Amino acid sequence: MNRTIKLLWAFLAVVLLLPACNKGEGKGGTGTVQGYVKLIHHPDDDFALSADTIDAAKTDVFIVYGDDAYFGDDTETGFDGMYQFEYLTPGNYTIYSYSTLPSGEKVAVSETVTLNKGAVVQVPTIYIHDGKAYGTSLVKGQVHASYYHNGSYRGEGWAYEHRVYIRRVGEELHFDDARVGVDGYFVFQKLQPGEYEVFTTTEDYNEIPSLLFQTITISEAGQVYELEEQFEVIINV
Repeated sequence: MNRTIKLLWAFLAVVLLLPACNKGEGKGGTGTVQGYVKLIHHPDDDFALSADTIDAAKTDVFIVYGDDAYFGDDTETGFDGMYQFEYLTPGNYTIYSYSTLPSGEKVAVSETVTLNKGAVVQVPTIYIHDGKAYGTSLVKGQVHASYYHNGSYRGEGWAYEHRVYIRRVGEELHFDDARVGVDGYFVFQKLQPGEYEVFTTTEDYNEIPSLLFQTITISEAGQVYELEEQFEVIINV
């Protein structure tokens, strides 16, 4: 009987010591993790690719304890974009929120911090994005025209209202077109990184049409790319 009681006490002692010796990241401490979330809005039809940055109010924020595969808790930012996770034990924590792509897909944006016992750690500001132009770039160029009538030269200038097309390299059909403005410029928006062909029509003096091409590579998002050369076209009027 005495041996059984001793074994029971030994088992209870081990069970009681386990939490104290192997306390991982999570609730049950006195530390705090806090920070801010900012929203970068990418409006459509903005040829300068400018973005508006505001406080991300009422936005979901998640926290991962240590190396856990899933988040351990979540909260919502206040009107000023601030969030806070309290009563945490020492360790490493990953905090994240979501950007929204134009397609509706969510992409996590995260920061990782180390929390000491009883401390308050400030997380670097998390910047999330939304808007139809997020994750895209634009291509711009100019079209200059020489005008003829019945084979006679009638002058030159920017090819106002002339149509320009764009397609992906390797594809036969264009997926978008634009008209030239009064300053000779045209713009294609919301382009994902990749290789593209920009083309337009020209004519010879006998009014026989043909196509002019330029290829451009978009290597990263959020940039303005301009064609190396302006198009020179002949237009019979």
